[in-house]
Amino acid sequence: MKSAEFQQLGAETRKNYQRILLRMQVEDFGSFQATDFRPKHIRRFIARKADTPAAANHWLRMFRLVFDFAVNDGRIETNPTLGVQRLKEKAEGAKSWDETEIAAFESKWPHGSLARLAFALLLYTGQRRSDVVRMGWKDVNNGLIAVTQIKTGAELLIPIHPNLATELEYADKSKPTFLQTSKGESSTTGFYNRFVRWVHEAGLPPGLSPHGLRKAAARRLAEAGCTAHQIAAITGHRTLGEVQRYTKAVDQARLAREAMAKIGGKSFTKSDD
Repeated sequence: MKSAEFQQLGAETRKNYQRILLRMQVEDFGSFQATDFRPKHIRRFIARKADTPAAANHWLRMFRLVFDFAVNDGRIETNPTLGVQRLKEKAEGAKSWDETEIAAFESKWPHGSLARLAFALLLYTGQRRSDVVRMGWKDVNNGLIAVTQIKTGAELLIPIHPNLATELEYADKSKPTFLQTSKGESSTTGFYNRFVRWVHEAGLPPGLSPHGLRKAAARRLAEAGCTAHQIAAITGHRTLGEVQRYTKAVDQARLAREAMAKIGGKSFTKSDD
């Protein structure tokens, strides 16, 4: 945690990593020497949390980062997490909004409302709520919104979609951020609570979150034919694997349609079997 690599992480990422690391330190393996670890040990420690696979995968990620540091620092020769597979997660995390749900929210909240502006910022920038609550007119220039992601440190320039431009026309230019309330509130937690209330008032089911709109943005980009690299240029994902997890259903459906189109109305005979 004193390393340059750790210190260069975003504040929220450092906080989350530190929370996991401190929990791992009190486990029995916390007193083992780094040179004692083998892949079989990592698998066993990860298996302890098999009933919560998402948490187990967080542990695996932390093991990898710690042992990458150990390798780079000359403490061990190889990273014992190499070849250790992530556990299959039962859920895909936050639910992606579908088009019916998007339309229902927009139908409830009119142009010019804070709810509609927040919704447009999330859906048309594809950013996390921690980044959306910090956006303001200071970040807008020449049709682009500049973002430096808190979690990754990625610096992005995102073109302003026409639908977002419509909502920004109503945004108060005297406030430092777009989503600051009349009471001056602009925290991530406060925003999340307001968003949950807006979802409820729109008659939508619980479980629809700001992060689900980030997934919906990635889905829409995939449906428009964007490549994983193009989607990552908007969302700021560090690995294409993360983007592909968001868009795999779209890719499957597209590939299936393309495959079926290839045979079209072709009739088959026994020789075609």
